[in-house]
Amino acid sequence: MFNYAVDDEIKLALVQESFAAHYAELVCEQVDYLSQWLVWPAYCQTEQDFRLFIQRSLHDYADGKSMTCAIIYNDKIVGNCSFNSIDHCLKKVEIGYWLSKQEQGKGIITRVVEKLISIAFEELDMEKVQLSAATENRTSRAVAKRVGMTLEGTITNQEKIGDQILDHAVYGIHRNQ
Repeated sequence: MFNYAVDDEIKLALVQESFAAHYAELVCEQVDYLSQWLVWPAYCQTEQDFRLFIQRSLHDYADGKSMTCAIIYNDKIVGNCSFNSIDHCLKKVEIGYWLSKQEQGKGIITRVVEKLISIAFEELDMEKVQLSAATENRTSRAVAKRVGMTLEGTITNQEKIGDQILDHAVYGIHRNQ
């Protein structure tokens, strides 16, 4: 399994089954917080749920379809980041992430997204990195702006979380920007 050093505090590690218990603990403690913007916490909370998620993620990684990593901050798993999709034909990846509530406000996700952009352009030879966030998710939208992404548009009725139907703001950055 590989690791990417983001900086002295943060590294990204390709998911592995031994992470399942850590993910389950984080999500069980923060299911309400994570469910504000993510649909899956209501359905993925046990160690077994995360083992299955990790197995699927590793299979998709082996097939070149996605890349899912744990975010490790000061030697502790605090969240997850991914190329939710890797489109080799279009030379485009889409970034996704989540972070423990306790670790918010430390610039972790901004640094992680900067690293993912670097990996996409330098290692995967992609031309575009895309990020989609609910229009009301100001925190994720601010991350996109901080890393130099441009708002490309809004997709209405993009996702249903709980009883809410959310619109998504779509951001992108191209290799030559």
